[in-house]
Amino acid sequence: MKFYGKTLMLTALLALSACSSSPEKGADPQTADADDTCGASQYQSYVGKPMASLEGLQIDAKVRAIPYNSAVTMDFNLRRLNFLGDSDDKIIRVYCG
Repeated sequence: MKFYGKTLMLTALLALSACSSSPEKGADPQTADADDTCGASQYQSYVGKPMASLEGLQIDAKVRAIPYNSAVTMDFNLRRLNFLGDSDDKIIRVYCG
């Protein structure tokens, strides 16, 4: 009976060790570039500004300004630049998608 208990304990330990994951050592530079295919990093300075500040802006890419609580399509386009607004009509997020 002791043999079966030790075998069961060893099997449980092996199963638990297989579930562990190694910590991430840093972001992959290629992944960081893939997340910014629309150039959203250039427009991060607009976060906190009113949505009206986008009116005179000339961008040579697909752009979508999303006011608070508005309906948008669920299509995902990495080359489209999105400006997300909050209830105070201020930009809270600039991202690709």
